[in-house]
Amino acid sequence: MSSTVYVTRGRRRRRVAMVALVLASVGIATWQAADALTPVTSPAHVGAGGWTSVDWPDEGSAAVALGGGEVHASGWKQPVPIASLAKVMTAYVVLRSRPITPPDPGFTITITSYDVADTAERRSEGQSVITVVAGERLTERQALQALLLPSANNIAMALARAVSGSTEAFVGEMNAEARRLGMTSTRYTDPSGYDAGTVSSARDQVLLARAAMKVDAFRHIVAEPTAALPVVGVVHNTDTLLGHDGFIGIKTGSDQAAGGCFMFAARSLRRHQLVFGVVLGQRDGPLIAAGLNASRQLVDSVRRASVR
Repeated sequence: MSSTVYVTRGRRRRRVAMVALVLASVGIATWQAADALTPVTSPAHVGAGGWTSVDWPDEGSAAVALGGGEVHASGWKQPVPIASLAKVMTAYVVLRSRPITPPDPGFTITITSYDVADTAERRSEGQSVITVVAGERLTERQALQALLLPSANNIAMALARAVSGSTEAFVGEMNAEARRLGMTSTRYTDPSGYDAGTVSSARDQVLLARAAMKVDAFRHIVAEPTAALPVVGVVHNTDTLLGHDGFIGIKTGSDQAAGGCFMFAARSLRRHQLVFGVVLGQRDGPLIAAGLNASRQLVDSVRRASVR
């Protein structure tokens, strides 16, 4: 049995001309929105010498880019497990299938006895889940908040079934999006990232980070420190760098196979430009903290290099 949902099928793509018209008429309220919609395309702000001075993590792998510029990477070249960073692609596929807006929270998922049993099994395995009860109704926005803030594996599965009818079909859509984005070292095997067969590279995940942050709803959700959900109540964002040191999102991930991982967007030292980056395989201490600490050091060094 799967969750009962209403889904508007088909993919809606905004036209550049329409975006330009809307922005011209209402203005861009924040520099974050400006960067997301019109990313900087030149990496010239950091010369070759500057990139060699970047403080890359001593272990695992990492990649970083200024705005829409070239992606620079260090460390492992082969695809590796990425844990809950997979949920960024899950959210991206969901929002491409059914965009949401401030007045439109999207489709509704009704939690079934199957979802409750699935949650109990995942909790017994030590997975990250939120409490759900049969008959509970979650809007698409609330489900995405549960997915991206406390990193609920059970909601990743419910969203997959809601959008594609089965997790297998949804994973197929995840891989199709990865190919479309040029993520040549990526293979998704599940919507949550719990399966160690879900692998990628730091470079590929930076490509996804830039694409996801162009989606208004995604950008707004990952910028939320907390969210209120119907049954579990207030949930907290696992990204504790959010709102500090210029970090504005995106997603943590951790397990024994992947180590500590973090996909991030942070302010650079230049107006209307973001630093996009990913660290994978960090194990210096508690895993989530290791990923966050490595990312903070990486961003600081990129900022220093960008003014040389």
